[in-house]
Amino acid sequence: MIDFNELIKEGDDIQSFEDYLNRYADRVGEAVNAFIPKGTHPDMDRYLYAPLLEYSKNGGKRHRPLICFAACMAVGGDASRALSAAAAIENFHTAALIHDDIADDAELRRGEPCLHLREGLGLAINMGDLGLQLVNGTVAKDPGLDDHTKVRVLTELIEMTKRTIEGQALDIGWARDGRYDITPEDYLIMATCKTAHYSGAVPLAIGAIIGGGTEAQVEGLRNYGLDTGLAFQIQDDLLNLVGKSESTKKGFRDDITEGKRTLVVVHALQNLGEADRARLVEILSSRTKDPALLEEAVQIMSESGSIDYARNYAENLTSIAKNRLVDMLEPSRARDLLISMADWFVSRLK
Repeated sequence: MIDFNELIKEGDDIQSFEDYLNRYADRVGEAVNAFIPKGTHPDMDRYLYAPLLEYSKNGGKRHRPLICFAACMAVGGDASRALSAAAAIENFHTAALIHDDIADDAELRRGEPCLHLREGLGLAINMGDLGLQLVNGTVAKDPGLDDHTKVRVLTELIEMTKRTIEGQALDIGWARDGRYDITPEDYLIMATCKTAHYSGAVPLAIGAIIGGGTEAQVEGLRNYGLDTGLAFQIQDDLLNLVGKSESTKKGFRDDITEGKRTLVVVHALQNLGEADRARLVEILSSRTKDPALLEEAVQIMSESGSIDYARNYAENLTSIAKNRLVDMLEPSRARDLLISMADWFVSRLK
């Protein structure tokens, strides 16, 4: 088991959220993957459990479980009690990525071919379904949580799942119907549902619940997660457009190929002149992978001021959120990590 007590020792060398990720990501990944079971038939492992485990091993920074642990510590709790809930959230993330890549007809995830391309569409859908099953089942079976806490945590996870599915419906539906009348306000609703709840708000709220935090602390951390989780999604959108191709380990600029209605796109569509707007819509509708056309779309959006608009929006969100967090939590190493988290969410281009 991970010893998070070392995190708060005097003189510990963890100085930032990025240090925290680098220190614990691999060990958290091992702990999360221990919740993926084995099959009762060899072919169950071949066609289900083993491929899902391999996919989960390439799990990135593990920031969702790690912020759950940090929130638990920030309210004075024992982070080890949050392991099953943190694993549940990470398993949900895995399932969401598998299904998202299928819906988007994506090709790359974390620098490797998407699961549905490696294993086939039907098996990949089934593996995503297993990831969703592991969400509530992981918490329900935890002997270290009392029934009252389990019910609260499960309620959070159920609501998180619903919100994410709602956001996904908007994202996919707008693309299917060729909607270019989407406003920045529409985007913020979609991204808050699709990303901010499960990438920020719910991990923090659940950590605080398990840690015995007050209702004010739970809701304060939830709101902090909504703001910073939204900033995280905006920054992901920016990385896809103007980061380095290796920084995404996904298809660079495939948001343009997929016609995604990002904050950059919807702001540009509202502010471009008629000719430039028509050209941007033409490129977004073409599903092109031509690097020259992708670069042209980025230039159009950059000249409209939309890239700077999105970057400033994310930075303002996190600045306000950090001030609220400082007022709400007592000083601690864990609180400092959560403040640093907001900076990391919006500094991945720098």
